[in-house]
Amino acid sequence: MAHGAVGSLKLTIERLKNSSYISIVQNSSPETIEHLYEEVCSFQDALEEFDKRRNTINMKMVKTLEAEIMDVVYQFEDVIESYVLDQIHSQSEESHHRDQIHPPSMLFSVDLQELKQGVDSFIKTVKKMKRAYIHELRNPSPEEEEEDDDVVPSRINFGGNHEPMIGFSEHFIELRDLFTNNYEDPSRMIFSLDGMAGIGKTTLATKLFQDPSIVSCYTRRAFVTIGPKYLLKNVLLHILVQLNPSLEISDVDGETLAMLERMVRNSLKHQRYFIVLDDIWDEKLCSALKKLFPDDDNRSLVLMTTRIGDATDIAHDCRYDLPLLDKKDSWVLLRQKVFGQEACSYELEKAGKKIAENCEGLPLTIVTVANILSKSEKTTEYWNKVSDEKDSIYYDAYDQMSKVLLPSYDYLDQRLKACFLYMGIYPQRHKIPSIGFFILYSLWNAEGIVYSAEQFREKVYRLKMVEMFDLDPCSYYIFEFSLKHLIINDREKLCYSLHSSFWYMCNKEAVKNKFFYAFNYSAGALPEEDLIYQRRLCMQNNVLLAIQDVQDSIASSSMVRSLLCTGNFHEYPVPLCLEQLRMLRVVHAFTIRFYEFPMEVLKLVQLRYLSLCFNGNIPSSISKLWNLQWLIIGQKLIVENKSSCNMPMEIWDMKELKKLDVGGKKLSDPREGSFLPNLLGLHGLHHQSCTKDVFEKIPNLMELSIVISSSHDNGDQPLSCFDHVSHLHKLQSLVCIIQNPTFEAEVVAPLAPLSYLPSSLTKLYLSGLGYPWEEMSKISSLPNLTHLYLKFYAFRGPKWEVRDDEFQRLAYLEIEDSDLVQWTFQNDRCIPAIHVLRILHCYKLKEMPTMFGASLLAVSVVDCSPMAVNCANKLQQDWDDKYEKDKSSSEFYVHSSWDDGSFSHDSPY
Repeated sequence: MAHGAVGSLKLTIERLKNSSYISIVQNSSPETIEHLYEEVCSFQDALEEFDKRRNTINMKMVKTLEAEIMDVVYQFEDVIESYVLDQIHSQSEESHHRDQIHPPSMLFSVDLQELKQGVDSFIKTVKKMKRAYIHELRNPSPEEEEEDDDVVPSRINFGGNHEPMIGFSEHFIELRDLFTNNYEDPSRMIFSLDGMAGIGKTTLATKLFQDPSIVSCYTRRAFVTIGPKYLLKNVLLHILVQLNPSLEISDVDGETLAMLERMVRNSLKHQRYFIVLDDIWDEKLCSALKKLFPDDDNRSLVLMTTRIGDATDIAHDCRYDLPLLDKKDSWVLLRQKVFGQEACSYELEKAGKKIAENCEGLPLTIVTVANILSKSEKTTEYWNKVSDEKDSIYYDAYDQMSKVLLPSYDYLDQRLKACFLYMGIYPQRHKIPSIGFFILYSLWNAEGIVYSAEQFREKVYRLKMVEMFDLDPCSYYIFEFSLKHLIINDREKLCYSLHSSFWYMCNKEAVKNKFFYAFNYSAGALPEEDLIYQRRLCMQNNVLLAIQDVQDSIASSSMVRSLLCTGNFHEYPVPLCLEQLRMLRVVHAFTIRFYEFPMEVLKLVQLRYLSLCFNGNIPSSISKLWNLQWLIIGQKLIVENKSSCNMPMEIWDMKELKKLDVGGKKLSDPREGSFLPNLLGLHGLHHQSCTKDVFEKIPNLMELSIVISSSHDNGDQPLSCFDHVSHLHKLQSLVCIIQNPTFEAEVVAPLAPLSYLPSSLTKLYLSGLGYPWEEMSKISSLPNLTHLYLKFYAFRGPKWEVRDDEFQRLAYLEIEDSDLVQWTFQNDRCIPAIHVLRILHCYKLKEMPTMFGASLLAVSVVDCSPMAVNCANKLQQDWDDKYEKDKSSSEFYVHSSWDDGSFSHDSPY
């Protein structure tokens, strides 16, 4: 978390250095701020040495040092921001007393001379702390033994030694058959068993290791549990003594690492062996061990278990992801753990099924809750209370599970820790749609807890996963958290969530690290004296009630930087009570409907990020927020009302803006000399504002989202918005959505040609346009297009044939709600670079291609016709036959509500 605190300070200094509205007085030594910035950057780099040494560190000592670092950094950030803000307010007051209106272009003069001594002292402290931190990483302090009271074991007993594993019997049988059958390929197989913490990986691996039919197939066996902290020498020692029962560790403890490696290799040579490497965290360890396991074409097996999916990427041949339990198996496991062979009454069973469902399919949660229930009164009244989540039993369980879950956070890369905790700002079990992750990423940016674009290119872009999937920064974080099994990925609804156990951990760690405090978070109210140290206040559930809590505590929170309203949408006016929160940099109030613009927001000159839901006119005084970089305006209902759909002319004076979402409103034509050089994203733009004059004033725009209220808007041609997009030479992402489109019975010619799209485009999202499929050739020729989303009859007609020269770089294709019947490829060279294919709600689709190339990694076919499902199944079979050696790198998800009786026309989005 220290990394996030330093990142926040770094962004604060950057804004001070680079703001168009702040001039540092020359006699106050401008080099002081440069020196400070360099030291802070160096400090952040030093903290990242943790990533290289985490497998040997004393975590308790490192966390103690990081807590001290956070305190020092936060205190200094408070000092410097308060000082600068006082000077700005003073100059604003002087301007006001002289009856001058403060123009947005006016410079504020900031004299840092009085801060020089404090800056020098901070730099001295930072250097000292940096040395101490690096020394601790490189020379870990001796560790004290920890007490294990009230801690659940990480290994879950799903049943007795001879009983089937509840919920995992099918997985056990499938893997046992795979490991015992003489499959066609005789080469050594390295198999990775993946899943989130507490899902049962170790238990399943143990059952497989001990199964008699597997034991009889192998002449050498070893089972080694590794964990996040390890020494390669110790791993080798434990493998050796199991391969050679006559050996004791003391016999070989003095050998060199090279000798131990040679001994392991020789012990396995020409043997059919089965090695289990349990709880792997480190890719380097996988790589080192893989070299020691000889491949003598005798069907030897190495089974790795991991919660960190990318830890075994370099080594494995096959990957197997363990899923969460369904409701039925969750109840069976809970009942077995609470009652054993005893009977369970109908009343308790009814409540018990709901209790099991509340555990959200994680076996460790189910077993822990069951253990608490077994020691409590088995009355209907108590169980109903637990089932309605009116008892603390779940939080008690999460506390007991913390030793198992917390390492998933503690050992994260430094660049990911603050972002992961930040996901806890949402209510429990909140599902974040894909577009919601982009809002979350904007918040991370405004808070300074993610890399800048330049840092991302320098430190992250060359990672294998980023290159392979052509990930943008936001998608990279989703990918990382998914791969590390920290978030749950609902592939059908394309949304993400935290398991409640992780949500609880995020909230608890956030408070402990002074990162954020959530009102209505049920783990207990924070003492008022501690609120002053929290950097963010969050309202997760009932906003109106939470606002009252905020008002009651606001005097203690004057240093709060962010106010985050993340609960369900609130229809009624809510006072924000911002008067005493003058240091606010982020106000995220998108879930509150404002009937009048909250004018008190305009006093927050530190504000970098503002989001709210407001249907009326944005006041021209919005330009007072000269520091604002993210402005997101949502509308409850987008209504075509020309008197209330214009953004103020003064928006063109807000030079710092990076992202602007106007919620379907129109932009006023820019005045002479208007220019938004930093604007990178413009969203929700009314189609009538897509003019040459507008686009020429935002030349650096990379993302554009256009909203068309109707395909027949008073007789004009709404799709003429494409005519001037070619002026955006840096545009990479284009979204065009027609809301509530109407279609003629026959497919008509397009209202505007698509040939005007800039060649720089990499992502294109179209919805409701109703183009004939023949027009696809205008898109398929875009040389840099990698992602294509076709939603709600973006194209119409029964047949689409892809030619072999089209979509040469397309990696992601999604088609949803289409009347397409026959989709074919001209030959097997079509869409050669495709990684991900998603087909959803195409009820008329009868034929789809089955000859994709080796680049294909994931296929989803959801709620399409039975014939489309058959095509998808054939594609999977052909894939398995053609790429059997690498089939673990492809994932197929085929679901049809026709089969399970739950058919619905409702979109999963």
